Amino acid sequence: MLDLIILSLHFFICFLISIAIWCGPKDVDLHSSSTGRAQIERDGLIFIGKEEDIKKSQRITAKINGREIVVFYHEGKFHALDSHCYHEGGPLCRGEIEDIDGQACIVCPWHKFKITLETGEGLYEGINPLEPSPTPKWQSKGVKQRIHKVTIDNENVYESTEEQ
Repeated sequence: MLDLIILSLHFFICFLISIAIWCGPKDVDLHSSSTGRAQIERDGLIFIGKEEDIKKSQRITAKINGREIVVFYHEGKFHALDSHCYHEGGPLCRGEIEDIDGQACIVCPWHKFKITLETGEGLYEGINPLEPSPTPKWQSKGVKQRIHKVTIDNENVYESTEEQ
């Protein structure tokens, strides 16, 4: 019985360690000061990083007013979303970008939820059972993920503090 308890405890500790490694340190925390508040620049814009640096890395995370966001550079455009998936908090910064039905989507690495970079819509592949020979089609769940407006000015990337 004692062996079973020790073995269970060992697996639980390994599970906690794997979660800690998976979540790990974040890429960048550009905006946290000692008070944890972002530094707002002119016109309500918050500096994220240099345009060229983000283009090279393809993605960067930043903390804005206590909310972690991820900024992607994909096919010539910048997109910003909350960094954690709406479904169960998976790290979108570690997800792959896929083209789904003509839309660039981030795929959550935890449960494969697909979210459009442009609008934050959740997508799923479903069928209409009323069709004679139903074929799966991509459909929208509606906007599920908070997106953030990105502004480029003088080779700098900013996030707008306006809610979208």
